[in-house]
Amino acid sequence: MGTIPPRWKGVCQNDSDPNFSCNRKLIGARYFKKAYEAVYGKLNSTYDNPRDWQGHGTHTLSTAAGGFVPITNFFNVTNAGTAKGGSPRARVAAYKVCWINFKMDDNCVDADVLAGFDAAIADGVDVISVSLASDPPFLNPFADAIAIGSFRAIRKGISVIASAGNDGPQPGTVANSAPWLFTVAASTLDREWVSHVQLESQRLEGFGLCSTTLPEVKQYPLISSIEAKAYNASKDDAKVCLEGSLDQKKVDGKIVACLKTINGRNEDIVVKKAGGIGLILYNDIINDDKPFNYFFQLPAIHLSYSNGLILLAYINSTKFPTAYIAPPRTRYGHTRAPTMASFSSQGPNPIYPEILKPDITAPGVRVIAAFNDAVIYLPNKQTSPYMILSGTSMACPHIAGVVGLLKALHPNWSPSAIKSAIMTTSTIMDNHQEVIRNSSSFAVTPFSYGSGHVRPNQAMNPGLVYDMTITDYLNFLCSMRYNSSVISLYGPYTCPLNSSLPQDLNYPTITIPNLEKSITITRCVKNVGGPSIYVALLRSPRGVSIEVNPSQLIFDSNGEEKVFKITIKQKYDMIIKDYVFGSLIWYDGKHSVRSPIIIKSKGV
Repeated sequence: MGTIPPRWKGVCQNDSDPNFSCNRKLIGARYFKKAYEAVYGKLNSTYDNPRDWQGHGTHTLSTAAGGFVPITNFFNVTNAGTAKGGSPRARVAAYKVCWINFKMDDNCVDADVLAGFDAAIADGVDVISVSLASDPPFLNPFADAIAIGSFRAIRKGISVIASAGNDGPQPGTVANSAPWLFTVAASTLDREWVSHVQLESQRLEGFGLCSTTLPEVKQYPLISSIEAKAYNASKDDAKVCLEGSLDQKKVDGKIVACLKTINGRNEDIVVKKAGGIGLILYNDIINDDKPFNYFFQLPAIHLSYSNGLILLAYINSTKFPTAYIAPPRTRYGHTRAPTMASFSSQGPNPIYPEILKPDITAPGVRVIAAFNDAVIYLPNKQTSPYMILSGTSMACPHIAGVVGLLKALHPNWSPSAIKSAIMTTSTIMDNHQEVIRNSSSFAVTPFSYGSGHVRPNQAMNPGLVYDMTITDYLNFLCSMRYNSSVISLYGPYTCPLNSSLPQDLNYPTITIPNLEKSITITRCVKNVGGPSIYVALLRSPRGVSIEVNPSQLIFDSNGEEKVFKITIKQKYDMIIKDYVFGSLIWYDGKHSVRSPIIIKSKGV
């Protein structure tokens, strides 16, 4: 990369570690510990520097902006491919505000988080990716360091992307709910690591990654874990390969078939301890045909329930069963995707019910990215330059990477315009052209996926955007009946005498959590394309009628703005007990600018 731009004011903080250095890619690294040490005491000197000692920060930062790197060997996957971040040519800086604390979960102190935001703003960053989220119940917004710090960043034109949290699938668990934050939920990819087990005359497909492969392509002795039962173990324990349930003499040198239960997984460790050379894990009927991509310490494969029945029938049909487990390979496009991650936190928004959260969905399940030399995620203290992690922490930097690309393509767009472009061009359909589902295969709502799943290419040319200024956000806080002295925590501001409705914030989604007969709200769209004529296409939620006025918008030039009003009425005084969902699309024959509509009656 070329020389670092002179507008960059950041530093590479190495006061406690002279060996730590930055380069033209990683151009800044700082750490913030004063508040943490004031609360919990002095840090261990090992961690007292900007280095990532856990791997989480390395993984998320490389997802956002890592360069192109061919992956030559990733857990023996034969076709791993090339890895890159969302904005691979962007420069990056790291701000360490959380610390390893093995005694409690609260590793991030608000004052340090705020200090990190302030430093990033002063250094001159363009995008801040925040893979942090509070657990419910949530603080009031004027005691939320991420909300306050991100507001300061937005004031300076810096986009802030944050994770929605991992407290799903319960409703009302979404974190980072302020309207100026870009809040990201997690979904799956269509990527799988597939393998197969070769029996004498049958081949069964399964899934999994393993740290080693079998030494030769040949058939190896195969035994069921029940037959390998230790004399003092129960049949039920041996069936699921519990610790101490297998006889080493029976297992030594063999591949062992174990039942997978719904509980925790360490069958590979048990089999390896007993001298086994491989593991075939098969599902029970409760897990049905849902094998997962696990890491295994030895050559292994995870089979569905139906393939497990075939395996057991084979084992019981011959005196000397054999098997061979093939190395994993990457496969795309075979499984339904995206589906919502079960852990991804959901709406409705617990702090600002008039604002739909999460905003957007991005891949956050089994994401491959760079890793440091931490060993805590791998057995036997193995390390890897890459790691697969899951969480809304992994989804967040996907959106940060897309935001970085849009900032480079449209340097004059505001953070809210970029956010609108990504939201209104997203999709609610999966690769089967059906509405996005959850991990149990049930269709879900915008409370799970927000406006939809990100489509980066479409976001480059959205047609129209819903733009907002910092004053719009302050007026929104005023409309929530916060007084000026409280709002001053976000900056000096006097609320207007006649504040607007919270629903009038020019957000790319429309949420009415307290409809009483009828309401009229206002939106404004800016043309970011050429001359065009847009018409309104409505899908009204059940039990309401919606009118858009005007229903046609004519734009003569780029940058032109048009205001329209949306009137929403309950039909026949119907009480809408549960949230209902619809959409408004502005369409010009080329662009579809989609906004979800979410409605519930007042007092229900």
